[in-house]
Amino acid sequence: MTDVRQPGLLVSVLLGAAAGALGWGIRGQYGHETGAMLAGALVGFTLVLLYCAAGTSLRAARAVALCAVGVSFGGSMTYGQTIGLTQDPALIGQASALCWGLWGLFLKGGIWIGLAGALVGMGLGGQRYRPGAMLLVMLSLTLLMAVGLWWLNRPFDPAAHRLPRLYFSDDWSWQVRSDWRPRPECWGGLLLAWLGLVAYLQFVRRDWIARNMALAGFLAGGIGFAGGQCIQALHAWHPAVFQVGVLARWEPFVNWWNIMEITFGAFFGGGLAAGCWFHRRTIAADAPADEAELTAAHEAGLAALYAVLILAAEFSDWPSLEWILEFGLVLGMLPLVGILGGRYFPYWFALPLVALPIAGKTLRDLSYRHDDVPLLIGWIILAVVPVGTAAAASWWLAWRGGRGQRAADFARVGLLVATWLYFGLNWAFFRGPWPWQKWTGRTPSGLIFTVCAVVLTLGAWRLHRHPQHERGEHLEPIPKPRDGPGGPSHNGMFA
Repeated sequence: MTDVRQPGLLVSVLLGAAAGALGWGIRGQYGHETGAMLAGALVGFTLVLLYCAAGTSLRAARAVALCAVGVSFGGSMTYGQTIGLTQDPALIGQASALCWGLWGLFLKGGIWIGLAGALVGMGLGGQRYRPGAMLLVMLSLTLLMAVGLWWLNRPFDPAAHRLPRLYFSDDWSWQVRSDWRPRPECWGGLLLAWLGLVAYLQFVRRDWIARNMALAGFLAGGIGFAGGQCIQALHAWHPAVFQVGVLARWEPFVNWWNIMEITFGAFFGGGLAAGCWFHRRTIAADAPADEAELTAAHEAGLAALYAVLILAAEFSDWPSLEWILEFGLVLGMLPLVGILGGRYFPYWFALPLVALPIAGKTLRDLSYRHDDVPLLIGWIILAVVPVGTAAAASWWLAWRGGRGQRAADFARVGLLVATWLYFGLNWAFFRGPWPWQKWTGRTPSGLIFTVCAVVLTLGAWRLHRHPQHERGEHLEPIPKPRDGPGGPSHNGMFA
């Protein structure tokens, strides 16, 4: 493999933080697992550009898609009331509530990004993970999650005032409220699943990169979530601090919740970038074979099924589909098979499949819930054009990958497309918060997103722009799966 000069730690953390801040800040408008996936894709593209530049395009696409899937798992956790413990007006001045809420956010943030770190580490490391074997692992993790829910998140009987011993949402012990609505928590189940995944990586696969990235992600996510909320809680506890000097001009327009999200995202992306930096030589040296175990027809079927399920779960009124979004581990099983076994699916997932629900939610808000954009025009500019652009880019990148395209060029194009696609959709969602117009609560966040998008664009433009990384004709094409002996049904899918 061609030797590639690795960026310094400061540059790496800066680009990772910009990707995470942009993605997680935008995620705040879209929510849940599908919103988190856009942040995972942005961070994934950035990590690949930084540390996997000389790898193959398919290896890079798998790493990006795995990062997006990994960060979706934590979307099942509730955290609004945990934040409330640190800043609800009735709790201002209660240090015990503040500390308990911050501890809960550290734990939930650590689990959230720890799972993402494990999966992106699996994609960047040198081991080959088979789709069938990974499906069995996910089923095992789902079982561990059920055990963790029973052990740490039960009992849950609000009517009888019976709650788990470790409960990080609002309850009667903190304040008396007539509208008290306790929420069931699932962090215990995901914590046990994360521990099970770390044990699998440590003792079964001996994948040190993935194990260490799981730990780095836990630390980055925990510090990021709790640290970001410290800023918002400081504003809630001591608003006068922000009403003097230069801050006084900004304070009325700042969405402090979104600032918390942006800070969380910056730690998420910057922390994973730092974790990769310490493994930069190993990542550059290890390269699993670009095997594809699924036929194109199977990949297309998986992609269509996933798209239907995710759109139905997000936009239909079928209660029977709510479990798809309530249990992130279950949601991730289908794409994991396609990502690890497919030749095209990783590209499709990293771009159009992640973009599909984001475009749909933007269209719903601007053209259905409000009349800011006429319905026909909304469908064209908010749905068809963004998703069509992402789909075209994924097809082109997959085609170029089959012809030997290097990861650097794949990541450069993918990062630029994803950055400006999500920036543009969120800008429309924000109703165009131009700084020269009357400022609103969205203007400061819009300025931060603009800076992050420009930083990522400069990084994509400048990093690894060398002829030997832009030409891939000397590489071997990716072998296609065969039907018959030695093909997908005979090659040991569960090996």
